[in-house]
Amino acid sequence: MKETAMEPVKQAKNLFKGAFILAAAAMATKLLSAGYRIPFQNIAGDIGFYIYQQVYPFYGIAMALATTGFPVVLSKLYAERGERGGRLLAASYIILQLFGLFCFGVLYLGSEFIANLMGDPGLSLLIKVISVVFVLFPPISVLRGYFQGKGDMVPTAASQIGEQVIRVATILAVAVLFTSQGFSLYYVGAGAMLGSITGGIFSLCLLALFFRKRNQDLLGAVSGRLKTPRLKEIKHAGNILGLQGLAICTTSLLMVFIQLGDALNLYSLLVGNGTAPETAKEMKGVFDRGQPLIQLGLAAASAISLSVVPLIASSRLTRDKAFLAQKIRLAMQVTAVMGAGAAAGLWMIARPANIMLFENAKGTAVLTVLSLAIFFASLISAAASILQGRGVLLKPAAAIVLGFPLKYFLNLALVPKFGTLGAAWATVITLCGIAIAAVLLLKSSMGGRVFIWGFFKKTGIALAAMLIFLKFFLAGTDFLYGMGGERSAAAIQAVGSSVFGAFIYAWAIVRSGVFRAEDLALFPFGSKLLLMLHKR
Repeated sequence: MKETAMEPVKQAKNLFKGAFILAAAAMATKLLSAGYRIPFQNIAGDIGFYIYQQVYPFYGIAMALATTGFPVVLSKLYAERGERGGRLLAASYIILQLFGLFCFGVLYLGSEFIANLMGDPGLSLLIKVISVVFVLFPPISVLRGYFQGKGDMVPTAASQIGEQVIRVATILAVAVLFTSQGFSLYYVGAGAMLGSITGGIFSLCLLALFFRKRNQDLLGAVSGRLKTPRLKEIKHAGNILGLQGLAICTTSLLMVFIQLGDALNLYSLLVGNGTAPETAKEMKGVFDRGQPLIQLGLAAASAISLSVVPLIASSRLTRDKAFLAQKIRLAMQVTAVMGAGAAAGLWMIARPANIMLFENAKGTAVLTVLSLAIFFASLISAAASILQGRGVLLKPAAAIVLGFPLKYFLNLALVPKFGTLGAAWATVITLCGIAIAAVLLLKSSMGGRVFIWGFFKKTGIALAAMLIFLKFFLAGTDFLYGMGGERSAAAIQAVGSSVFGAFIYAWAIVRSGVFRAEDLALFPFGSKLLLMLHKR
């Protein structure tokens, strides 16, 4: 009897442990995926960065399919179906491999058409290279789903981090080698895209090694677990993968869809408006500087809110609706506080951050506008993840997917008049619309308000305190630009603003009572935050 009573506790502990392992891997992956673009831009320049970013969305789609979408669904299929799970897993592999080969064929054979659609035929080579990734993602997805279905999250986490490490190393090594040898920037971009293939191969090999280690008889394990599926099971797996798998993927595709909209028409709109092709490429490359900063801001905004996710899971297990609603509200409030702080901070330090990271101040006005995207994107990501955890899949997915045509057509309306600044506002307007829809869907799902007026008032006061401090700090350190290198002065301003601004903001948030003491205790470094609360 005692052992039976302890079973839900053990299940909950395993759930939390697995969730934290995957969350940590996802955070490391995001940081690697965002961080490498800064040195890559420094090596390849703005035009080289433009070339790379034009094709990156296709890799982003493949990565989402292999990381967040299909493995989650496959793990449920394998875990919940007993012996039938092996046949469903095999059926899923057949479907995904056919889908992957189809995507490979479309991109490889249609590379010239897609490149011409983007207005730059030179991109055809990069599209052909990146198409190979779609052949690799099906076995990676199935193996990750298999391990997750057994409750073993380590292979998935290790393969995700390993893939990104090898990919980033390949990208930067090839960029240095090819630029030093004087190769065309299109070859530099194609070589960088090769990193997606080397990373995928490494991930697949690592998963196979884990499978071999967990199953001494490799051939027997494969034949025993991946049994020959029946036609009915292939159809069933196809329905689940097509509905649930793609719906789950869309959350991580939010910024990829935005980047795809820019890749398809921003450069061609600039050229069509009379900008010289080389100048337009440089302008698009400068515009793309905002993407790694948005990603880093999103990672910071989601880092602390992830600590609340296990509590949401536990409240679902206990069916405590009041506790669940409270923790959902807490997760969204934490996300809003972090997202607003990151957005406002980048808005203030856009110029020094731009110079520090990208060598000059080009595109600072665009970067200032794009900083607002961090706030809306963080709300969308958190709301969609919570909705998915509550079993609401299609509606948030539809809202995110509809953001792509909205962004595309807003570019058509704003870019001819305002150039890349218009594209930046198109991004912010699109994300604002999706964020409103996501929060309303969450409100409907939980049956109560997500935010209250007092929360916005207190957060606004904390933001004002931080912004006033940063205004004086930046003005007081401008003399540094006359003492030496511009980049070193910008680095002192940007890093100093980030550290001191974050402290002022955290202090103001805690002291104004945005969060209760018991809520602060849940956060990383919660004991330090509690000291701020009690200090007089």
